[in-house]
Amino acid sequence: MESDPILLAAVGAWCFAVALVGGAVGLVLGNIRLPAIVAVASGPAAGAGANVGISGVAATAAAIVHIRAGRIDWRVFAWMAPPSMVGAVAGGYASGLLPDTALLIAIGAMLLWFGLRMLRPGERVRRTDPEPSVVGVVLSGFGIGVLGGLIGLILGALRMPALLRWVGGSAHQAVGTNLAVGVCVGVAGVLGHSPAGVDWNLLAIGAAASVPGALLGSRLTGRLSEPALLKGIGAMLVVAGGAMLVQAAV
Repeated sequence: MESDPILLAAVGAWCFAVALVGGAVGLVLGNIRLPAIVAVASGPAAGAGANVGISGVAATAAAIVHIRAGRIDWRVFAWMAPPSMVGAVAGGYASGLLPDTALLIAIGAMLLWFGLRMLRPGERVRRTDPEPSVVGVVLSGFGIGVLGGLIGLILGALRMPALLRWVGGSAHQAVGTNLAVGVCVGVAGVLGHSPAGVDWNLLAIGAAASVPGALLGSRLTGRLSEPALLKGIGAMLVVAGGAMLVQAAV
């Protein structure tokens, strides 16, 4: 890992800022953090593993606040977390078998599409049926877990549209539930990347900077109206999707 203290301080500041915004809208935004982490890591694979770990820690800090505020749908969490963890471990072990560029382009395009649709005036983004689709929750959890494990991301940005589309309840609950599932995916992702190595020092620095940002950001969630929160989520999905496409291009 690069030992320049100024560079490491800059990475820490970036991790704090990303966690602050992500905590507010229920997205860990690991793809926005990933380029900075990989740039100073001991190697690309080790950086990807560290990034997943940082995302897991940030999600844990934010989820604690959402748990206390009652913004977790525990039934949906129980359906989505186990298949997400299995998928993340499988994807982590298989990382390197598929071209990252193709995955980044596909996921980035999906995020842009979801985000732009959420930003359209009058767009309906949530189910009117209060009963969640169990099959949709399980399959989306596993599939997104695999994709995230492959490229070193928790992919909460992709899981959020799934929660909003297939799960009843408020956007505030989707935010909290998404982060709670992200905790489990982060742990599984680190385990999946462990055979290839994880930059543990960088993980510690990024995690320490992300915790206060995530705590502050998650406290803002309850102050946002549901329409404002949905627009914020949509905007962050567009940013996340654009960032992925830029990463694929470079």
